[in-house]
Amino acid sequence: MFKNTISNLGRIRQVAEVLIRYGFEDVVTNTALRRLVPKSRRKSWQEGEYPVFETTRWQRIRMVIEELGPTFIKLAQALSNRADLLPQPLIDEFEKLQSNVPPFLVAQARRIIEQELGQPLEEVFLEFEEETLGSASIGQVHRARLMTGEEVVVKVQRPDVQEKVRTDLSLLRELVSLTAPFLRKQGLANPQDIVDAFERSMTKELDYTSEARSMEQFRKLYESYDTFYIPKPYREISTSKILVIEYVSGCKITDKAQLLGWELSPEKVAETGMDIYLTQIFEFGAFHADPHPGNVLVQPDGTIVLIDFGMVGRLTKQQKYAFAGVFIGMARQDARSMALNFRRLALTSEIPDMRAFESDLAQLIDDFASLDVKEMSMSDLADALQGIIYRYKLQVPGAVFLILRALVILEGIGKVLHPSFNTFDFVRPYGARIIAEQYSPENILSEAQYTGAQLLALLQTLPTDLRQIMRKISRGDLRVRVELSGYQLLLRKADQLVSRSILAAISVAMILFAGLSLLGHYPAGQMGYFRGLPLVTWYSLGIAAFLLLILFILGTKDDRRRE
Repeated sequence: MFKNTISNLGRIRQVAEVLIRYGFEDVVTNTALRRLVPKSRRKSWQEGEYPVFETTRWQRIRMVIEELGPTFIKLAQALSNRADLLPQPLIDEFEKLQSNVPPFLVAQARRIIEQELGQPLEEVFLEFEEETLGSASIGQVHRARLMTGEEVVVKVQRPDVQEKVRTDLSLLRELVSLTAPFLRKQGLANPQDIVDAFERSMTKELDYTSEARSMEQFRKLYESYDTFYIPKPYREISTSKILVIEYVSGCKITDKAQLLGWELSPEKVAETGMDIYLTQIFEFGAFHADPHPGNVLVQPDGTIVLIDFGMVGRLTKQQKYAFAGVFIGMARQDARSMALNFRRLALTSEIPDMRAFESDLAQLIDDFASLDVKEMSMSDLADALQGIIYRYKLQVPGAVFLILRALVILEGIGKVLHPSFNTFDFVRPYGARIIAEQYSPENILSEAQYTGAQLLALLQTLPTDLRQIMRKISRGDLRVRVELSGYQLLLRKADQLVSRSILAAISVAMILFAGLSLLGHYPAGQMGYFRGLPLVTWYSLGIAAFLLLILFILGTKDDRRRE
């Protein structure tokens, strides 16, 4: 760890200065970061042209992320889907982040492709367009044509991006280590777990073979669908750093004019798109997690095409049932059913007050039950659900937030194409279908078999475990370890209280002694006087005043810390 800190020292200082520049000096001065930034290099909050304090704290956090670069932007974008960790105002700011970056030189792209494939570009592609179709922080896309004549797009990873990401991930771990106590005070109970999860996500995104596997999985799931198409990945000429995909033409799903020009019904297109997406969630449990208009194309015959499978969400069968149960409970205006399904959905469900939780869900149901169908909004419902999840600190699967975000995006697309589009009308029949599936004889038999296998495994190991416990008891070797958490803070507070009580007692004693000293009769020449009072009285009062000043300063510091 020490070696990593030394190697990242310059970058850590830069991060600290950016934090100070945007008014987050408390993050630096209240953590170990303060030791890494010389006072001479600290900048005043009010320096620079940007009026920092005319913005909110959440906006300034976004400014910091933007200045720190692509890896931090990626982290913030990932966290924008985690309403169980961050407050909604911060999520709103993170959703504004864009990671668009200029493309790198086409000569570098050609060199990377040749290095990965081990042969000249001209032997693989008949044509290779130098102008990029798009560029992002991880890579960029070029259009090309294979020697066999098929049109393709080639995703090429940026030069040295893996090394840069590894450096920034190492830096993130260092920053979390240095600021963990401060972050926990701000409500992030497990900052290191967040970085670990982000590292796994980034590692997966840096491996293009993962995206190719996802595309092949979806192609297999939807091979019998006529209205839905996923481009073919060319695995034989793809590697972890380049991905060759079938080129598919079409217009954005929100291009209503083009749809009408092709004599397609925009309303029908919207309905088909929503049905396809809900099928992914509630039937297959695997879904395309970024359905913004640029990733959803429509062909002249009405076929819907999904591209860019870099972000895919997955739900287990039990998570799928629990998620559907939340919506079904809301449709039935059953707050208790919603609460129980939330507990089934959560990875950890330590809700301190279930009555208050059910009451909040009942209030949410009342708020939406009174709305007309045209007034109902998936965006408002998602915000309300995410607010409850954050308030009760429920740790639910990240896929849940991806689904809510995707439904909001799809609702926006639907309203562009379909004036009376309502997401809830599409979700309702899928909820009924899930209930039928959950209580089907096949699923009940499967659950019974799983439970039986678990009980059998328990019965097989139980005699051995009991024998070991009895042996330890007979030998007197059985030990019970009890761990107390949080007592360090209590002991520290008790120590402070005792110390200050002693100071206060001494102060009171000195004041009493000063009063008693006035009653004494001192022979001439043995006691000095000042302003008619014995010097011993003045000394006693001075000591008492000094001790009271110390108590006052300590109390002021505590108030500042609490603020």
